Amino acid sequence: MKTAILAILLFCIMIFPHELGHFIAAKRMGVKVNEFAFGMGPTIWKKQRGETLHSIRLFPVGGFCAMEGEDEESEEPRAFNNKKPWQKIVILAAGSFMNVVCAVLIMSLVVGIIGFTTTTIDQVTAGSPAEAAGLAAGDEIIAVNGQKTEEWTDISGAIASSAGASVAVTVEREGQELSLELKPQLNESGQYLVGITSKVSHNPLRSLVEGARSTWNMTVTMFETLGQLFSGRLGADSLSGPVGMVQMVGETAQYGLWYYGFLTALICLNLAIINMLPLPALDGGRIIFVLYTMISGRKVSQKVEGTIHLVGLALLFGLMIYVTFNDVTRIFGS
Repeated sequence: MKTAILAILLFCIMIFPHELGHFIAAKRMGVKVNEFAFGMGPTIWKKQRGETLHSIRLFPVGGFCAMEGEDEESEEPRAFNNKKPWQKIVILAAGSFMNVVCAVLIMSLVVGIIGFTTTTIDQVTAGSPAEAAGLAAGDEIIAVNGQKTEEWTDISGAIASSAGASVAVTVEREGQELSLELKPQLNESGQYLVGITSKVSHNPLRSLVEGARSTWNMTVTMFETLGQLFSGRLGADSLSGPVGMVQMVGETAQYGLWYYGFLTALICLNLAIINMLPLPALDGGRIIFVLYTMISGRKVSQKVEGTIHLVGLALLFGLMIYVTFNDVTRIFGS
């Protein structure tokens, strides 16, 4: 039951903010929105507010934003098809933008609650090289061997690579800089340590920065993975669909909500990137048509564009069936 609830929440966080992004951008650009819905399937609640019908559907797994002239020709001046190219691009890209915002906010929340390391010492182990050198709790390490330290990994990396040689450490203590020298010791695991731990911070502003940095690192990794997929170095059987996502939700939930939060941010970001690929039926594919019209001055008929998107949608459904089959095989075959 817990997995089902978390899975539904994941799909809501994936899709609803995406459609909300389209809705907000459409309204800002003066596009007539016929309906904005939360969920899919039969309508269980609806209310007309101005020109837009707001509704809640039976299955809480997403939503949609139905704009006038989005998939058909319309004579309505405020229809999507009658807007300027740059306005269309803003509306189409707004969904993925909201997914990125969600990913950053979720990662910032996770990082902020778990905390992140700083360059300030929290504890010094009794009898350790750090205590012998004169280091104390509250000291901020600002340089190691003359190299400025921005993160705790800069410190731990310098100590680990010292191979037991003496390390020159510059610390700031009560507004004064002190230069100390300590000699790392080799422990039973074969690691060079000095006996200090980092002070963990939960600063909200720093959490936002760290959340954005983590999201950027995930983005780089995803583009590398996409490169491997398109180059053939990574097979399509490594992809996962809804069934695989539910399985991942169940697995991550066992380790705590923070792992689930990381997975949610990862999938939100994945949706943002995939959706902006220049493929039919995706927002990225729609943007390609808008750019073609803007550059060439020739408008592609709604019928031709609709047919291409329909074919693209069929191919996406085919891919979805394939990855779902792989998910089921992987789960029951393991």
